[in-house]
Amino acid sequence: MAVGIVQTVRPGTLAAFECSLNVDMNRFDRLVLALKEALGPSSGLTSDDVDVEFLTKLMKDYKSDEREWAKFAMGDASRGYTRNLVDEGNGKSNLLVLVWSPGKGSPIHDHGNAHCLMKILRGDLTETRYAFPEAGEEEEKPMKVISEKVYKENQVAYMADELGVHRVWNRGSDFAVSLHLYTPPNVAKGGCHIFSEETGKKSHIKNCGYYSAYGKKL
Repeated sequence: MAVGIVQTVRPGTLAAFECSLNVDMNRFDRLVLALKEALGPSSGLTSDDVDVEFLTKLMKDYKSDEREWAKFAMGDASRGYTRNLVDEGNGKSNLLVLVWSPGKGSPIHDHGNAHCLMKILRGDLTETRYAFPEAGEEEEKPMKVISEKVYKENQVAYMADELGVHRVWNRGSDFAVSLHLYTPPNVAKGGCHIFSEETGKKSHIKNCGYYSAYGKKL
């Protein structure tokens, strides 16, 4: 006689959200939908009705499977990294897959008063955080390092301007891939500031567009 196995699924997890779906989607697709549902029709991370820890848990619960997100991961070895749009959520967020070229990374940058959750989908990424240069300071001097950490596959990090500015670097010999949830999508719309590590001077970058959108190169 066959014995049925009943699996108990804890509420508030990606698995619980998946159990409510009857559509034929892979787990990455379901993560995208779960993040959108968690943000609701009008909320960004700064809204009172949004639980940042819950969004972080959704991203942590997803175990990376390259077959599920590969269509979004378009890399370009001539660039430090590419920004590939996956979803624009409720209009107050965007979800991107970033592909990091071997031995390259981003400049030191702020987040345009947006909040960011980053999950490593493939490889390792090194994040170095710096203190913001003091406003109105005329003296040029090296930026102060706050911390440096290596994030490995499936780990999740949170970043916002109140925590400083940062750069992300792929020190490996192969491409690395990460998933980023930004809300609001200020950088895509208005750019960001980049900083000189040696002098602390900043400049504004207007063009922080996409390399691809919804799996198609732009």
